[in-house]
Amino acid sequence: MLIRVDVDSPHALYDQVAASIRADILAGALTPGDRLPAARDVATALDINQHTVLHAYQRLRDEGLVDLRRGRGAVIAASAAPLVELAHEIDGLVRRAAAVGVSAETLAGIVRTHRAPVDDRSARAAQRTTPRTTPRTTPRTTEEDPP
Repeated sequence: MLIRVDVDSPHALYDQVAASIRADILAGALTPGDRLPAARDVATALDINQHTVLHAYQRLRDEGLVDLRRGRGAVIAASAAPLVELAHEIDGLVRRAAAVGVSAETLAGIVRTHRAPVDDRSARAAQRTTPRTTPRTTPRTTEEDPP
């Protein structure tokens, strides 16, 4: 595993570290159960702050790609396994989009706004548990209330 960062890049260093690890997962170079190097070692090798590396690891944890455990360090999560196959499908989609004239930015926007289908029971359960966050702005009227 080789992590690279560009200090002159407009992207934050922690994003670059996370992107490098994510790319290794997608390429199959890192598989579930593989340990990531200690944040201190990565920080020393890249000449960056240890907390920057920890931030990258936490971001990957939030994405479900890495498990962080005290004493165990950072380990590639089992949920990362399907990403290799998915990466091949994404490559094909990007190529097809380019062939019909859809830019990568447009395709990324479509993916960001796309929602996976949800079965009716899950949707109803989510509606029941979601509290109303906006107050009612129009008063209720009944037949007895004057207009």
